[in-house]
Amino acid sequence: MKVLMRDKDTVKLRVDNLNDLWHLSQIIEPGDIIKAKTERKIVLGDKQQRSRVKKITPTLSIEVERVEFHKYSDVLRVSGKIVEGPEDIPRGQYHTIDVKPGKIITLSKQVWLGLHFKRIKEAQRHPYRYLLLIMDRDEATFALLTPQGYQIISELRGEVEKKGYKEAKEVKFYSDIITKLNEYNERYSINKIIVASPAFWKEDLIKLIKNDELKSKIVLASCSHTGEQGIVEVLKRDELTQALKEDRVSREMRLVEELMAEIASEGNCAYGIAETRRAAEMGAIKLLILTDGLIKQKRQEGAYEPLHALLNLVQNSGGRIEIIESENPAGRKLDGLGGIAALLRFKLY
Repeated sequence: MKVLMRDKDTVKLRVDNLNDLWHLSQIIEPGDIIKAKTERKIVLGDKQQRSRVKKITPTLSIEVERVEFHKYSDVLRVSGKIVEGPEDIPRGQYHTIDVKPGKIITLSKQVWLGLHFKRIKEAQRHPYRYLLLIMDRDEATFALLTPQGYQIISELRGEVEKKGYKEAKEVKFYSDIITKLNEYNERYSINKIIVASPAFWKEDLIKLIKNDELKSKIVLASCSHTGEQGIVEVLKRDELTQALKEDRVSREMRLVEELMAEIASEGNCAYGIAETRRAAEMGAIKLLILTDGLIKQKRQEGAYEPLHALLNLVQNSGGRIEIIESENPAGRKLDGLGGIAALLRFKLY
């Protein structure tokens, strides 16, 4: 994402990739004004005449009512009523602007929060990609880590026998894994590869990798489980903190783990809307954590304004705000606590 212009309440942006679409889906909110060149169909002729449909590409501004983005799509759909445009297009009609990579948009808000600019800054960074391989002697799971979360992209099963297995079969399984590593490294422009396994399987694999460039990207880790359970386990490990320091999934998981530890020890924390609001009113919040699922829920219920006021209150008192995805393990755990919680400067009584 590239910022082309910024003033007090307006930012002009160019969308460069799919990660930018995801960040924008978290930034654009109901009530915002978005302006862009867009495609619109108009009907020529009246009811008495044979009418025909013509496509035009005007520049329109709409007041946002709905934002839709599916994780694996390449379009962010922003819908609302037209508030500005050519004279021949009536104000108040509904329109949807499709935002894709390459699109230039202008976004205006009545109030820009620090978390909005944080999202833009994060989107401006080069997307750092990690490949995670969880394996043992006859099972391998490959997952791609991106700012949106982790995505399992393939699984391999070996033909190794539990007892008396032949060395040739094991080498063939390892060879298949290495082929996949090379393929994904090239396809996704991988920065780091985390290889984790119980016992010594990962070390055996490394010995067979001849590609020095591929080998230089590999970070080894240990785990007790395979499959998705192993992915969640590895993302929590201290040995990966440095390797994954830029990865959003790992950071979110560690934040929620810290929160859960405070809750377990009855420490400086609050969770749930009512208790968190009380902490905010007292200026006690050091870090507010909430899920995008809670935000979407409140928007759908028409009850977003009180939540927005709470975010403003936290920001004005010097607190940090982190929004995490409900689809990720950390987000699911936080949603179990009401979708919102806080680490506090002091304990509430």
